[in-house]
Amino acid sequence: MRVSRAPAPTAAPHCAAPATPRRAVRWAMALAIAGLASLVNLGLWRLANPPLAAPDVPARVGGLAYNAFPRWGDPHTGRFPSDAQVDADLRQLAALTTQLRTYSAGELPALPALARRHGLQVSLGVWLDGRADANEREVSAAIDAARHHPNVKRIIAGNETQLHRTLSATELHTVLRRLRAATRVPVSTAEPWHVWVYRPELARHVDFITVHLLPYWEGVSVHEALEDALLRLRMVRERHPRKPIVIGEIGWPSGGDSVRSAHATPAAQAAFVRGFLARAGEFGGTLASEVYLMEAVDQPWKRATEGRVGAHWGLLDASRTPKFSFSGPLFDDPYWARKAALSSALGLATLLPFLLAFAHMRLAGRLAFAFTVQAVAAFAVLLGAVPLAHYLSLPDIALLGLLVPALALMAAMLLAQAFEFAETFWPGSLRRRLAPRPLAEGAAAPFVSVHLACSNENAEMVIATIDSLRALDWPAFEIIVIDNNTTDPACWRPVRAHVKALEAARRAQGGGGKRAIGGGIGPGPRIRWFRLPRWPGFKAGALNFALGRTDPRAAWVAVVDADYLVAPDWLHQLAGWLEDAAVGAVQSPQAHRDCAAPRLKRMMNWEFEGFFRIGMHHRHERDALVQHGTMTIVRRESLRRLGGWAEDCVCEDTELGLRLLQQGQSVVYVDKVLGTGLVPSDFAAFQRQRRRWAQGAMQILRAHLRALFGAGGRLTAGQRYHFVAGWLPWLGDALHLVFTIAAIAWTVGVIAAPQVFAPPMALFVVPLVVYLVARGVLGPLLYWRCVRCPGADIFGAAWAGMALSHAIARGVLAGLFGARAVFHVTRKGRPAPGRPHPPKPRPRTSVVARWRAWLEPVQEQTWLLLALWLAGIGLVLCPGPVDAPRAAWLLVLVLQSLPYAAAVACARLPSDTHPAVRSERPAGAAVARREAADVAAPGG
Repeated sequence: MRVSRAPAPTAAPHCAAPATPRRAVRWAMALAIAGLASLVNLGLWRLANPPLAAPDVPARVGGLAYNAFPRWGDPHTGRFPSDAQVDADLRQLAALTTQLRTYSAGELPALPALARRHGLQVSLGVWLDGRADANEREVSAAIDAARHHPNVKRIIAGNETQLHRTLSATELHTVLRRLRAATRVPVSTAEPWHVWVYRPELARHVDFITVHLLPYWEGVSVHEALEDALLRLRMVRERHPRKPIVIGEIGWPSGGDSVRSAHATPAAQAAFVRGFLARAGEFGGTLASEVYLMEAVDQPWKRATEGRVGAHWGLLDASRTPKFSFSGPLFDDPYWARKAALSSALGLATLLPFLLAFAHMRLAGRLAFAFTVQAVAAFAVLLGAVPLAHYLSLPDIALLGLLVPALALMAAMLLAQAFEFAETFWPGSLRRRLAPRPLAEGAAAPFVSVHLACSNENAEMVIATIDSLRALDWPAFEIIVIDNNTTDPACWRPVRAHVKALEAARRAQGGGGKRAIGGGIGPGPRIRWFRLPRWPGFKAGALNFALGRTDPRAAWVAVVDADYLVAPDWLHQLAGWLEDAAVGAVQSPQAHRDCAAPRLKRMMNWEFEGFFRIGMHHRHERDALVQHGTMTIVRRESLRRLGGWAEDCVCEDTELGLRLLQQGQSVVYVDKVLGTGLVPSDFAAFQRQRRRWAQGAMQILRAHLRALFGAGGRLTAGQRYHFVAGWLPWLGDALHLVFTIAAIAWTVGVIAAPQVFAPPMALFVVPLVVYLVARGVLGPLLYWRCVRCPGADIFGAAWAGMALSHAIARGVLAGLFGARAVFHVTRKGRPAPGRPHPPKPRPRTSVVARWRAWLEPVQEQTWLLLALWLAGIGLVLCPGPVDAPRAAWLLVLVLQSLPYAAAVACARLPSDTHPAVRSERPAGAAVARREAADVAAPGG
């Protein structure tokens, strides 16, 4: 099977007819699947919004409580409405009522005159608080209005001043006496029912009782709210049988947080108001002389004093649009039908191109992905409507600015994972699974140059790798060993001695002899060893050095890591694929031989396995392979043409693979284990390795941004997709770190300044929970299908992968912002048998010291974990209702802490001892002078 991407031949005219039915079938299936997903979506929206029963009532109310502030108005900051805005409000409200109850006489002195113009009677409010001068202005304004405006029929001085203790009883009584003496209209003050019941002396200072009946704040269900309000009103009437009663506030909010059984929804508000209007006679008549519904218009500024719910008590929203109809069916979401239609249309538009392009995918996979896309579309519509349905404050908008990119990235990651699941879980969807291919019968075996770069590696491990390479069953090859930037002589001197001994033996046996494939081992290949004490360019620099000293006969360059033991038939099994001139590289999977124990090594091994059993196959389908720098064979001419390995990137292998694809060459993946290496020796090494990969990936992203996202170029859409989608989880880890810090800071704000900060709405938590559940389900299912490891190892792999989140985030941020790269050589393995182990440090006597030593690799994760847990504890202990948003935010803090808890747990797992290995960085000048004789000295 050839893998070159030659253009397909043009079909002859007589071949067009058979294609038409196939095209029709594809379209029919695509429309059927997309239509099914759309219908299910519409049905779920309908089930979530059943019609609610409520009596039809006339669209007139006895009275309305009225605050005139527009959307961004706020009495606390002096942003008052203009007279023209108030006049427009009153014109609209005159169609609903003839009575208004206001809250301030001094803020809007023109209001009584404007109300009289529209035939509205006014119960004038007097706002009283702890400011004596402001109270004096309010009282004077009320006296003046009562004297000059005959439509001012009452004065209500103070609004819940005794409930909130903004005035003492004596101060309130003084104001009431003054107003009663200075005006001819009845005077009262407004308090909730229980103040009038349990403090009856207040009634002696008023002409009538203004009572607030708000069952929502009592936590009463909307279905029981009217009966509860009537009960409280009767209690006030029984306590004060001779005083006239005015219901100054009664109503229900349409949005905000719940209070026990009281839920603030548009349907609940509409049901309460319509139910109240149908029973208005029970509240009026002998029980009350007048009733004012709370309230005419939504007041977003009240969030600062009443929480999120304070903005949603109006019959009209802040744009002066009615929230509900006084007749007809009611729904929890009055706009659900529009949202359902929009989400179905969005899902359909997204799905049709996919279903047409992937008509070959198994039906189960297409259905699974279709329902995922439709669900994401529905959530997108729900979240997109949040700013329209809620009055967001500036802190809310700032938080939304952080959440929206996070949720968008989360949706992209969910769709990418769902696509991978749909294409790989059901066998038959992937069509490009390639088997080993030896050379064609009679074909000459090209010369191969095998390159082995090592830096501060255990000498016995490198020697074992060299010996496995010498045993390759291939007639013509060489081995070049490059030791770069190693500072410990114990690491390089034994290797040099071993290479010299091998070369001496080879020359003694005649040297240069060739072997036939499958034949016995002759004198062996030529081995050259070079030492580069101070060499730039990380591993890429060493490989480029080897490339410059490669035998001119070499057609291929094979690269292995210093810990790998390769199978003798490695080159023989893959050679046939490189006969195709369109193939730039052939890759076989990494595997490990030291993963049976301890537990941490098993976890690391199976975490690696998922990529090679799942991710590589998925990427290989569209020729978008991630090349990795071991068990890879690259065409030498391609390397030369591309200028060698990239020395400015710490992931030179992946970067080279991307450049090969940009040149129009393929990278072939043959999933057969042809060599085994070692897993990192401990969790600290595991973290450093993944951090380096993440930093290198971002270096590649920055360097090849135009090729991946720009117009033109030779990368296909599938190749661009896989490279970007493959990095999305790592970008998600970086966003997780940013969001963790923001979540901690926001929680501190909720605890310290609840009047400014509030927990985000529970709706924002749903995507995070869905994503984590999907990741927790789809990943193990793919492991079960493709990796087939025991259940405990599936869990261990997932836990190890989650534990890497912080290290990956640090690598991503370093790569994105151009931080200096340091190539950390991954510690692997134990010292070889016969070689003494490094001395163990003396045990520490202090328990705290031992814990500090154990947690040293995860200090940052530990602090973040503690900060998240303390934030959660503070959220639970701080005053305030334990409502849905607070509980949801607490869940967010717990979920955010899981990767850090996983890292701390992994750091505590036992690991093998290992020699100290330093990062690959230039040696000091003294070392360079002392070992000048060894610089670039061949070993044979």
